[in-house]
Amino acid sequence: MSDRGRQLRSRTYLVYGGVVLFALAITVKLFTIQLIEGERWVRRAENVATAYHTVHPDRGHIYSEDGRLLSTSIPQYEVRMDLLADGLTDELLRNELNPLCDGLAHLFGDRSAAQYRTELLQARSRGERYHLLKRDVDHERLQLLKQLPLFKRGRYTSGLIIEKRTVRIRPFGRLAARTVGYVLKDSSAIGLEGGYGEWLQGVTGRRLERRLTGGVWMPIDDGTGSDPVPGSDVHTTIDINLQDVADAALEAQLRKHGAHHGCVVVMEVSTGYVKAIANLTRHEDETYHADLNYAVGVSTEPGSTFKTAALLVGLDDGILDPDDRFDTKGGVVKYYGRRMTDSHEGGHGVISLHRALEVSSNTAISQAVVQAYQDDPTRFVDGLRELGLDKPTGVRIPGEPVPTLRGPEDKLWSGLSLPWMSIGYEVSLTPLQILTFYNGIANDGRMMQPQFVRSVTRAGVEVERFEPVTLNKRMASPDALDKIRRMLEGVVDSGTASNLKDAHFRIAGKTGTAQIANEKRGYKSEGLSYQASFVGYFPADAPRYSCIVVVSSPSRSVYYGNVVAGPIFNEIADKIHANRLEMQTELAEDLGDTLRSPISFSGLTADLHASLERLGYQDRIGDASLWCSTQATDSVVILLPRTMPDAGLRSVPNVLGMGLRDALYILENHGLRVHVNGVGMVRSQSLRPGDRFQPGSIVVLDLTT
Repeated sequence: MSDRGRQLRSRTYLVYGGVVLFALAITVKLFTIQLIEGERWVRRAENVATAYHTVHPDRGHIYSEDGRLLSTSIPQYEVRMDLLADGLTDELLRNELNPLCDGLAHLFGDRSAAQYRTELLQARSRGERYHLLKRDVDHERLQLLKQLPLFKRGRYTSGLIIEKRTVRIRPFGRLAARTVGYVLKDSSAIGLEGGYGEWLQGVTGRRLERRLTGGVWMPIDDGTGSDPVPGSDVHTTIDINLQDVADAALEAQLRKHGAHHGCVVVMEVSTGYVKAIANLTRHEDETYHADLNYAVGVSTEPGSTFKTAALLVGLDDGILDPDDRFDTKGGVVKYYGRRMTDSHEGGHGVISLHRALEVSSNTAISQAVVQAYQDDPTRFVDGLRELGLDKPTGVRIPGEPVPTLRGPEDKLWSGLSLPWMSIGYEVSLTPLQILTFYNGIANDGRMMQPQFVRSVTRAGVEVERFEPVTLNKRMASPDALDKIRRMLEGVVDSGTASNLKDAHFRIAGKTGTAQIANEKRGYKSEGLSYQASFVGYFPADAPRYSCIVVVSSPSRSVYYGNVVAGPIFNEIADKIHANRLEMQTELAEDLGDTLRSPISFSGLTADLHASLERLGYQDRIGDASLWCSTQATDSVVILLPRTMPDAGLRSVPNVLGMGLRDALYILENHGLRVHVNGVGMVRSQSLRPGDRFQPGSIVVLDLTT
């Protein structure tokens, strides 16, 4: 053999030997990993591929005063499938895949049975263990899905995986929406959702999950996690029927006057409980939405509604008296060269202070306050502070600002401050803070804290009670309060709010028309807008409810409080008076025995019969039936039978004339999903009674009072 041949053979042996040694090294390493280090690497892999994740609890419900849901969490489900589940054999899949796909296509209607079949077979061939079938599945469809072929065999055989999440909804739409509030994506909350979050949010749980290909996490039921604890329920003071009236009345006036936004608050005088609150803002498409809580969170110069506070300080100090007389000087006075005018051109001549508040004379009231306090303005400001007008109400809704109430010690104080403060400028308060002050006047000088929640319950058991809270036990002397109340009654009887005078009950209150400065142009005419308001209480002789209405930036040349805000107040007061029996004792006594039989909702025959019997009315029942319609005559209520279709027939029931609770019970038990507009009695339903429907179909109910 030549030298060249021997060299080639040597090299070959070397390469071969190297390959053999490398193979032996790999074999040894594999042996070491498998038999010696195996358990350690398995534990490490499990730690990397598994982790405990937080499970958020269902938030508690928020209820209206009469137990209707204002905010609730409804379940929605994500349906997935483990195509390699231990029990999912080829034979089982072959036998039940086609009927399963037929059922999925019929239930969801988004893909054909053939498409579902192809999708699932491809997912199985790829070895997918967390394949997405459908998002946002509601509870009703989930129950139907669990009964489909293959899936009814259970999770470990069929591979069915159900992931639950909750969605927060407000069944009454925009009614009190900004006050009820909502939860943001970062889990922060506004409105009552935020103010009472410590009760509503519940306790989070945790569960072990495994990370799959693509970064998807799949739950592992190993028994080591903890279940979340649902939140408690919050019961508000909101009267949803009155809320509907306030919302509708506010929107009607905003539209009529082309206003940008407005708000309404109705409060119970003796307790401070808020019965209704509406906040609406105009959008570019001319629709109104509850975007911002102006009543609680936006502070502005109140204008003439603040005059009551200025005069109450003087009356309580004994410096001013309703009979004091002042010259309105043709409707124009000057302070340090700056003109102050009355809305009434030419002024009102020489008038009493009582009359000055009735006609809302800027010139007379400012002269009265300047004359009384020009030598000691600190005493005037201290008097306002003693009324509590420098402090927030402490209402448990995030975002309430501190009132602006400057004193002589402030750098921005000037010789103009005293006269302009007396008519509601150089001060700033929210509508709720102003209403709290007037509510205190109506409540014999006892200022109550506004409250939106009466109690908190867990599983039906009360765990927290919110009693009325007094902010100021004595706002002023009884004599001063008596005088200011007579002056406020005069505003409605013969003053700027005489259009609110009612034949059945008396109203006391004050109109307000404030100029709102533009941020850049100040109070120059080209940058000027107006805020119209009315705040008061009723019945004036025995106050039970107080109310404030504020309408900002009306754009159709009408901006006075009595015209723009007054009608809203009047409509709300009429509604309350008409629906509160305790406020109509005299009317009921006058009618005596002339009352005819009551008109009632349709509903359960037994319940209606028992109610009418308890109230002392006679009824006549037709053929025996579980449900009935009612017909009122002069002497008797006739209960007419109403037959409901069997739930299995998929025939739409007739719920016209029923209350929402009965209508929901019937329709949902028949497999229908219900959307509701309005409150009161069912006026119309989108699916005609007797028509056939598919499971999960939606029926829209329009309700009216």
